[in-house]
Amino acid sequence: MAKEHSFDIVSEVNSQEVDNAIGQAMKDITNRYDFKGSKSSIERTSDELITIISDDEYKLESVIDILQMKFIKRGLSQKSMEFGKIERASGGTVRQVVTLVSGLSAERAKKVSKLIRDSGLKVKAQIQNEQVRVTAKNIDDLQTVIQELKQQDLDFPVEFVNMR
Repeated sequence: MAKEHSFDIVSEVNSQEVDNAIGQAMKDITNRYDFKGSKSSIERTSDELITIISDDEYKLESVIDILQMKFIKRGLSQKSMEFGKIERASGGTVRQVVTLVSGLSAERAKKVSKLIRDSGLKVKAQIQNEQVRVTAKNIDDLQTVIQELKQQDLDFPVEFVNMR
């Protein structure tokens, strides 16, 4: 019997890199002239929540831009951030909560699985918890699947792990 090759499709956020991006963004904010005397801050309130506080909506947008640039430099996907609505906070400031999305929901896993089936390649896609396992007899088919998924404009980040 021929050997089966496989890999997993997941959607994960590297927690340490997120912390590094937040630290670098805060360092930039404290050093920038346009933020002197500002109450701007970025704080990680839980594993999947980041709270951004600033004086007004204009400065809040600037803080978000800085954070997004640090995410890019650290190799984190912009698609892993879901922004909540802007709220009024104490002391005349504004606050926005960012949710870090990790794990493939059932709906997203089905979408990935359907894209793989529609490719016409001889591969099997199997949904397992918050990931999709792709198996095939030919490793070239698996690499083609990876390339096709990278070309798709998905609204969530995907990573390819456990290549066997």
